[in-house]
Order: sequence, then structure tokens, then C-alpha cells
Amino acid sequence: MKQIQVALWGFGAMGSGIAKVLLTKKGVEITGVCDIHPDRVGKSIYDLLGVERGDRNDVKVIGAIDAALTPKPDLCILATDSFTKKAYPKICHLIEKGVNVISTAEEMSYPRAQNPELADKMDALAKGAGVSVLGTGINPGLMMDLLAICLSGCMTDVEHVLCKRVNSLSPFGPAVMEEQGVGLTVEQFEEGCKNGTLAGHVGFAESVDMIGEALGFEIDRFEQQMKPIVTSVDRKSPYGFAKAGDVAGVNMTGQGYIGDKVMIDMIHPQQIEPELEGTFTGDYITLTGTPNVNMQITPEVNGGIGTIAMCVNMIPHVLNATPGLKTMIDLPVPHAIMGDMRNYLNK
Repeated sequence: MKQIQVALWGFGAMGSGIAKVLLTKKGVEITGVCDIHPDRVGKSIYDLLGVERGDRNDVKVIGAIDAALTPKPDLCILATDSFTKKAYPKICHLIEKGVNVISTAEEMSYPRAQNPELADKMDALAKGAGVSVLGTGINPGLMMDLLAICLSGCMTDVEHVLCKRVNSLSPFGPAVMEEQGVGLTVEQFEEGCKNGTLAGHVGFAESVDMIGEALGFEIDRFEQQMKPIVTSVDRKSPYGFAKAGDVAGVNMTGQGYIGDKVMIDMIHPQQIEPELEGTFTGDYITLTGTPNVNMQITPEVNGGIGTIAMCVNMIPHVLNATPGLKTMIDLPVPHAIMGDMRNYLNK
């Protein structure tokens, strides 16, 4: 049986991390990589990753996606965007090429939440091409949505859902630093919130709607808030820097309402190097109902590694899926794959 062939579109912090993990897995090979960064184009992925090539075919980073899709892979992991509107034309291009897609774009975890028309178009296009499309990651994708949904399986009644993630932004790349306002002054942060240039955490609306669909909650409206986390000491991460008095991250909160009642609460303070000021990370889920469920994971599940793992571990599930646009509640529960990835494919 031939190996599962995977292409990568985007070779930044996430894309290169995914590549490094794929090279440790059995039954899968990287056949093409597309990235437009001038420091990467034309170079071997093995040299860029600092990994021995061994007897594997060399793969060089290519600036044109169609060249990276030759020969046609079974699946392409798209690691370039956070928003559905930006990822949409790339996803459509991959679908038209007959390639299954996994996207790291946060909004693609449940694109119908904010882009229902684009979601319908992708779904129809994927069904017509006989391929599947999934958006996933650590959050949204697992920690503040799918995990709460799974935990509710032991309940006969759910009255309220609270998901809280206190995490470090340090593993993430420049795009995430920019989205969170890391390094801005408080005034710049507040202006960015007003004019929409700051995204903060992307995915609350998607997580709320995913939970709502799974539990049968008919969410009437969604609200979210952004506040700066101001550091009193200089903080530096691999891709970000905030001097004392400036913004080290953002405290995001969100709510899903049924009528005037908050049914789903989202709390997500995230910042670079939080331990420098005594903040310790963790993941928390509190489900109120029959029976009550309280979950705590400390420290947090690492966001960078977690997103990489989710993309890699969902490859067989996407290949096995019926054609169309999928979410994490449409596919089997994710799990680590330590054996040959081909053993998880439908015969």
C-alpha cells in the first residue's frame, strides 16, 4: 500500500512544525511544500528543519501551489490564515484540484458561524469534487469546544457551559502576535479594538456554535469582549516582545445567549511568557447540570504542539470522511496515532 501523500501550504511556525512531526510518522510522506517567504523558497525542507533526509526524496519549498501539488497529494494542510474569508479561495483551489483539505484557520473550525454562504459553497464544491474539508486546531477544535461536548456525554441535562483557557502565546508566530496586539501600547490596543485591526482570539463564535449544535442549544446571539493584558516587566518570546507598560496579550471573553440567559461562557486570557508575572496556565471546563462536571488540566495543553498534533492526527479521519465540509463533531474523536497511519484508513 502506498504511503499517504501530504502537501503543505504554508511553512511558517505551524506549517514547519507539522512537517517535522509528519517526518516522524509511519505510512505518510510529504510530497510538496508551498511558501512564498524568500528565505524559504528553493530550499530543502530538511535543511530548513534541521532533519536528516536519509533515503527520502528531497522536497524543496516552492512559491507556486500548483507545482507543490504535483504529483497530486491525497491531502493538503493549509497553514496560512486565521479567517475563513482569507482561506476560502485557497481552499476552493485545493478542492478544484481534487485534494482533501485540513485548515488551521480558526474560523474554519465552524465556518457557518460567521460565513454561512461561504460554508455552503465550500460544502457543495467539496461534495462535487469528492473530497473533504476540515478546519481544526487546539482552540478552536478541541480545548474549548470538542472537549466540553465529549464531557457532556455523561450528563442527562446541561444548564450552562463554561470553558476557560489560560494560555501562553509564546509558541506562536508573528501573525498571532499581531492578532493579539502583543507589543502595542494600551492606546494602540484600544484603537485597534475600535477599528477592527486587532482580532484577539479568533474562534469564540465558532466554538459557541459548535457546542450549540452538538447539545441542541439554539443560540440566539453571541457577544465577545477584548481587554489588554498590560505587563509590568519586559517579556520576550521567540516571535514577540512587550516592554513594561505595554500589552503582552489579550483577555478575551464571550457569551452565547438563549433569550436573555447566558448558556455558554468563554474566558480566555492569553499572553506571552505569563509566568513572569505569576500567571500559571491551565484548561478548565465547568458543565452545570445533571450531574455537574468539572475538569481541570494544569498547566495548559501546549497550544503550538497541540495544533500541530490535531492536524496530523486528523489526517486519516478526513481521508475516510464522506465528501463535504466537516467540523470536529462530524468526525471520530481525535486520538494520537503511534502506528502506521495507513492502518486507520477504511479498507
